[in-house]
Amino acid sequence: MKKVIYVFFALALLAGCKGRSAKTAEAEAVETEPTDTLAAVKAAQALPEEPIFDIVTNYGTIRVKLYKDTPRHRDNFEKLALSGYYDSLLFHRVINGFMIQGGDPFTRDTTMVEHYGEGGPAYTIPAEMRDSLGQPLHRHKKGALAAARRGDLANPFKESSGSQFYLVQDPDNCAHLDGEYTVFGETIAGLHVIDKIASVPTNRRDLPLSEVKIVKIRPNSELNSKKE
Repeated sequence: MKKVIYVFFALALLAGCKGRSAKTAEAEAVETEPTDTLAAVKAAQALPEEPIFDIVTNYGTIRVKLYKDTPRHRDNFEKLALSGYYDSLLFHRVINGFMIQGGDPFTRDTTMVEHYGEGGPAYTIPAEMRDSLGQPLHRHKKGALAAARRGDLANPFKESSGSQFYLVQDPDNCAHLDGEYTVFGETIAGLHVIDKIASVPTNRRDLPLSEVKIVKIRPNSELNSKKE
């Protein structure tokens, strides 16, 4: 029974868009790719192959390292973070003993609460899940940073959401996701913050009763300069 519940949650995690209202479609049309400012582009060019970013939340900071062997996901995360795309978004799905999920631009608008989990830029990212031998590139260990996506029926190539991501809290309940979703980074500091967020009270849709906000996501200049 436990396994079925967690598989259901995993599908819900990435199920995305089932039936969308006209309001949802209108909002999505606005939430296209962020504008790449000259400063953001220059900053991205200066980052090391495996850059370190700080996910600053109202519960503390989660420090992550992005992997160089998932370059599409790394570069996309860099672009969004540097352009301020993630600023003030919420962790809209929180499941204690599983993961915490955020990165949906709809979460800036409380009138869109029924559509939290459906938003994002107008593109997907090709999967970077397996190596040349078909083995998972990275496992869903504690603190793993991975890309959300729609379910297999609507998304047979398992392409990732353009912006939504999740952080693993309990690897035992995420092992079945290995090789099914792209893991593109890992937490190097702040695992306790993930635990703290995962333990907040939620409603029946796994939305925290009190906002868990991404204040900003920015590269850690000091640590990145040491890696160059």
